Amino acid sequence: MIKTIIKDTFFLGQSSQRASKEDLYIAQDLQDTLDYHREGCVGLAANMIGYQKRVIIISMGFVDLVMFNPELVSKSDPFDTEESCLSLTGTRPTKRYRQISVTYRDSNWMTKTITLRDFPAQICQHELDHLEGIII
Repeated sequence: MIKTIIKDTFFLGQSSQRASKEDLYIAQDLQDTLDYHREGCVGLAANMIGYQKRVIIISMGFVDLVMFNPELVSKSDPFDTEESCLSLTGTRPTKRYRQISVTYRDSNWMTKTITLRDFPAQICQHELDHLEGIII
């Protein structure tokens, strides 16, 4: 279901709770909402659509990747950049890493690790920040 994008910084500023198998349905709401905003959106965190759960979706160009309980396990090659967010107006400066590795559970609840580089890594870091209540 397409959800309304949350713009309340108090809500967005709270850390999200670990997801469980009962939260698998959130993936479909994230996908539907990302598809609806595809022109100006490359990723979403569950709190952006009203769920305080550790679930994100990132666009990998040809495919979207949903991650449950993602955890950043390594990062390298820092750089300064500017980002925008559907929940906020304008762009804001931030620090990111060109390469990261993330451990997560997929929709089959299997544990996986992925290494991301460049723009997909930047998208993932932005969404991981959302889960921690960090607003750029």
